[in-house]
Amino acid sequence: MHDDLLITSLGINVTETADIWLDGVIKRPSPNFNQRPDSEDVDLLVIHNISLPPGQFGGDSIELFFTNCLDHSLHPFFKEIEGVEVSAHLLVRRDGSVIQFVPLNRRAWHAGRSQFEGSENCNDFSIGIELEGTDTCPYTDEQYIALAKLTSDIQQLYPKITNDRITGHSDIAPGRKTDPGEAFDWERYRSLL
Repeated sequence: MHDDLLITSLGINVTETADIWLDGVIKRPSPNFNQRPDSEDVDLLVIHNISLPPGQFGGDSIELFFTNCLDHSLHPFFKEIEGVEVSAHLLVRRDGSVIQFVPLNRRAWHAGRSQFEGSENCNDFSIGIELEGTDTCPYTDEQYIALAKLTSDIQQLYPKITNDRITGHSDIAPGRKTDPGEAFDWERYRSLL
């Protein structure tokens, strides 16, 4: 178990079941998670992007999708994702606000079929952060700032997540995924860490 003093100093709230929720974020629990094989082995951070409908920002469609509450009749694309059960630990909106869907110590369903440095099933040992965006639309200043802060807090809690163990969804699922895309400025992000 992590040191309570460290957890308190990071603004992290640990509940009776040892679920790790960050303070200062919006909490929207998703049912799309399960137990990790070993929660002490978390050593990877995966950056994603999402917009629902594709290319449209704002609204609550992402939250509704990650909590299995999306009305699939509202947009033609929503029919394509009907029945899909996914989540991420965190979502960074365009304005830099953060929503947490899954406790950090639980296994969010964000990576799908994936591999990092020879280890498969990245959901087992990773934390997934979604950025509201697309592969080609520049991310906002607020998103980079929020992402850097989240990364720092997560790295303090999970020291095995070093800067060289931060990757994009496209890197762990090549040919299947393209996010966070060409618009994501890795150099800028890493300079903020």
